[in-house]
Amino acid sequence: MNARIENTGDSLAQSSLLRFITAGSVDDGKSTLIGRLLYDSKGIFADQLAAVSRAKNKRTVGDTIDLSLLTDGLEAEREQGITIDVAYRYFATPKRKFIIADTPGHEQYTRNMVTGASTADAVIILVDVSKVKLREDGGVDLLVQTKRHSTIAHLLQIEHVIVAVNKMDLVNYDQDIYDRIVKAYGEFAATLGLKDITTIPLSALTGDNVVEAGGNMPWYKGPTLIDLLEGLSVYDEAHQSPFRFPVQLVARHNGHEANDFRGYMGRIEAGSVKVGDKLVVQPSGVEATVKEIVTFDGSLQSASAGQSVTILLEEHRDISRGDVLSAASAPATLLKNVQADVCWLSEDALDVRRKYWIKHGTKQTMAKVTKVESLLDINTQQRSDAETLKLNDVARIALTVQQPLAADDYTASRATGAFILIDEVTHQTVAAGMIRIAE
Repeated sequence: MNARIENTGDSLAQSSLLRFITAGSVDDGKSTLIGRLLYDSKGIFADQLAAVSRAKNKRTVGDTIDLSLLTDGLEAEREQGITIDVAYRYFATPKRKFIIADTPGHEQYTRNMVTGASTADAVIILVDVSKVKLREDGGVDLLVQTKRHSTIAHLLQIEHVIVAVNKMDLVNYDQDIYDRIVKAYGEFAATLGLKDITTIPLSALTGDNVVEAGGNMPWYKGPTLIDLLEGLSVYDEAHQSPFRFPVQLVARHNGHEANDFRGYMGRIEAGSVKVGDKLVVQPSGVEATVKEIVTFDGSLQSASAGQSVTILLEEHRDISRGDVLSAASAPATLLKNVQADVCWLSEDALDVRRKYWIKHGTKQTMAKVTKVESLLDINTQQRSDAETLKLNDVARIALTVQQPLAADDYTASRATGAFILIDEVTHQTVAAGMIRIAE
C-alpha cells in the first residue's frame, strides 16, 4: 500500500502542479490539516495570520492559532465550525506547486466532494482515530463517510489515495491502533479495487508528520505528508491518448475581409495534433485534414492536450459547437444508448418518466434514464435493484440520448468519458456521470 514516489532528482516531478483534495467525515480535521500545511510551509501571508489570530469565532484556547480558519472562508462556516463549501487554496514549496480543495464532511455535502475531486490528481482521506470503533476481535469499523469518499475516489479514477490517520495525539500516538486502522482500510480498499494507497499517522493540531517529522511517533519511518505530496508522480495519460477536440465555437472573419476564414475553437482534451493530420468529424463521420493550428501568439505546427487552439481545415465541412474532431485512426465511440456510473447530486429524486439535459464536453442534448441497473451499497459494496435515486446515491444506470455522443470510457479519458445531467426546469445539476463502454 505504498504510492509511487518520484526520485527527488526528477526536476519535472518537483516543478509540476499537483491538485489534491481532502475528504473525510465531520470534524476529522480537514481544514486544520490544510491550515497546518499552509502555516508550516510558510504558505500564508502575515496579514492573513493576523486576521485569523483576531477572529472572533476561533475554536482554540488562549493565543493558539485556529488553523482551520485559513480555509473556512464563509462567515457561516466559521460560526458553526464546519466547512460548507469547497474551499480552494494555492501554495508552493521549492519543489512543487499545489492546488488544494477542502471539501465538507457532512453527508449532505457529498456532491461538493464530487465537484472538488473531479479534477484532482490525489485525495487525502482523513480518518479520525478517536471516532473509529475498535472491536473486541481486534478489527476496526470505519465510518460510512470514509467508505463513501473512497468509493467516489475510485469511481473518479483519482490516481493517488493517501489515508491520513489524524488526531494521533488523542490516543497517545498508539501504534497498535494505527496498525488496526490501516489493516481495516486495506481490506475495504481491496473490495473497491483501489491500489495506489499510502497511509500516514499524523496530528494536524500539533503538526506531527505534516511538514515536520513527528517526534512523538518514532515508530513511523515513512515520509511526512508534505514530502509525500512533493514526490507523487503525476502522469497525464491524456497526452498519450487518441486526439479529441470538442468544438466550442466556430470562428469566422469579421465580414470586412476578402479571405474566407473559418476556424474551429476549443481545448484539446486528449492526444496531440499537427498540420497535415487526418481527422474525423463526429458524429457526422466525414474526414478532414488539418490546414493550420492558430493561437493568440501565432500559428503552430503541432499542439497537444491542455492547449486551447483554433484549428483550420483544408476541406469545407459542416461543423458546429458540440461536434468532436477525433483522430481518424482512432475515433471516439458514438453512443445513443449510454451505460454509466452516476453520483446523484440533487435533493429531488430521479424520475425515470422525465427527460434531463445531458452535458457532455461542449455538447448538450436531451437524455432519458431508461433504467437504474443497480444501486451500490457503500458499506458492503454489494449492488441491489432500485427504481429511483436519491441524494448521494451511487448507481449504474442506462440512458438514451437524443443526439449521439462521441465518447470514450471514463477509465480511458476523463474529459470525454464524463458528463452531467441537468434538470430542464430548474437548470440545477442533478447528477455527475462516468461513461462505461463494454469491451
